[in-house]
Amino acid sequence: QVQLVESGGGLVEPGGSLRLFCVASALPLNAYDMSWYRQPPGKERELVAWISSGGSSTNYVDSVKGRFTISRDNAKNTVYLQMNSLKPEDTAVYYCKAHDIRDLILPGRERDYWGQGTQVTVSS
Repeated sequence: QVQLVESGGGLVEPGGSLRLFCVASALPLNAYDMSWYRQPPGKERELVAWISSGGSSTNYVDSVKGRFTISRDNAKNTVYLQMNSLKPEDTAVYYCKAHDIRDLILPGRERDYWGQGTQVTVSS
């Protein structure tokens, strides 16, 4: 069964750091671009960071550039989001998403998979 499980969230003071983890099960992660999204309270979900299937390319929303780093270890089926210099406006539920880059999707499989999310709260 395909699963994405996020962890690493929590309560941190402004200026602090957290590292989020997204562990994939039953997915050949090297066939998937991976992204982190977040949804602040009462707001829409937004893309935060993206990394290509092989890890050679990354992209970030302007508000986190220079503070957040996305990385991956396909051998461990894990994607990371290192978050430094956290601000109260980073408070949100953070979600991991896997996007299949292959032309053909196997029967019974999806193009995109989402995790259940992990809460990040930045507050003093």
